[in-house]
Amino acid sequence: MAKTTDKVYNLIKDTVEGQGVQLWDVAFVKEGASHYLRVFIDKPEGISIDDCTNVSHAIDPIIDEADPIDVSYYLEVCSPGINRELTKENHFKSFIGSTVTLKLYKAFEGTKQLEGVLTDYDDGPIIKLSEDKIVKFSKGEVVKAIIAD
Repeated sequence: MAKTTDKVYNLIKDTVEGQGVQLWDVAFVKEGASHYLRVFIDKPEGISIDDCTNVSHAIDPIIDEADPIDVSYYLEVCSPGINRELTKENHFKSFIGSTVTLKLYKAFEGTKQLEGVLTDYDDGPIIKLSEDKIVKFSKGEVVKAIIAD
């Protein structure tokens, strides 16, 4: 599914940004019997329903023509929300200084979930856990990173 989302991301990026918003991410998920193609958009002053509607109308024909998904699905255009997931390098870089929650594949010092201040990103998040403890994780060690503050 990652290849599908990458293809959709690249197909719609310029059109989305032409609507005056940033393309935050694309997700393709199955919930129950239904599939959802979720397009997350953002802008500094926040996203409105009109933004979502305009982007949806602009990208729907592009996705239909390219036909990158071989099952029926629902298209949803929405905001990434306050507690947004960080999935790309530019996401991490734009939130340096923010508190993040990392969910890890393997336990680190007895826990698979950590919270700290994001200090940098170098092929994975670097977080400050305490005054004297800064830890670097590779992106392969992180299941999920979300904004906590």
